[in-house]
Amino acid sequence: RNVVSWSSMLAAYAQHGRCHDALLLFRQMQLEGVKPNKVTFLTILNACAILGTLSEGRLIHARIIEDGLGSDFVVGTALVNMYGKCGNVEVARRLFDKMSERDEVLYATMIAVYAQHGHCKNVLQLFKQMCLQGLTPNKVTFPIILTACTNPEDLAEGRLVQACIVARGFESDVVIGTAIAKMYGQCGSVEDARTIFDRMPGRDVVLWNTMIATYSQNEHGRKALEFFQQMQSEGME
Repeated sequence: RNVVSWSSMLAAYAQHGRCHDALLLFRQMQLEGVKPNKVTFLTILNACAILGTLSEGRLIHARIIEDGLGSDFVVGTALVNMYGKCGNVEVARRLFDKMSERDEVLYATMIAVYAQHGHCKNVLQLFKQMCLQGLTPNKVTFPIILTACTNPEDLAEGRLVQACIVARGFESDVVIGTAIAKMYGQCGSVEDARTIFDRMPGRDVVLWNTMIATYSQNEHGRKALEFFQQMQSEGME
């Protein structure tokens, strides 16, 4: 059995949610003297991130450095993700800052870490930094950024994010549209949320519920009830 067969088995465990088994297999691999490669490390770091096992992640990080892969860009991104998912935001940011180059994936990873731990200001700061470097978020990252706009003071920031979404041509995507509507609702701009709803070509139950919550949270109880009844009449449940 060589590193390829070990790595394939590790990946199979991880892909089927058996991350504990992946970690056990990684330990066995080391005991048998098989040297991990880049693919192995990426798989096992992802398993640590899913499990939130910081102690295991640190040991693997040390092995990565020992094997000379500490400066690898893809491995570095995986380390940022692992530390962030395991709750060590400071180390994740330190690794992010040390990276010699930064692409959309690395920014998206660090933004997701901050959002996961409720660091809204940092999310918005990284978004601006990303844009200044000529990089733009993708369809997955935009909704995460919008979650950082949670009160009326963030409305201007939210409009800026929406402008970038429109520039990218993503405004008709129902997931992104729902995130925009929710942002406006949290920022107290019910009319803007309703405009997004009305313009959305395909409305799913999540968007309807978002609009109902927007009315309810902003003390428009009667409108929330009307929307709920309209949603039911249109077969949305």
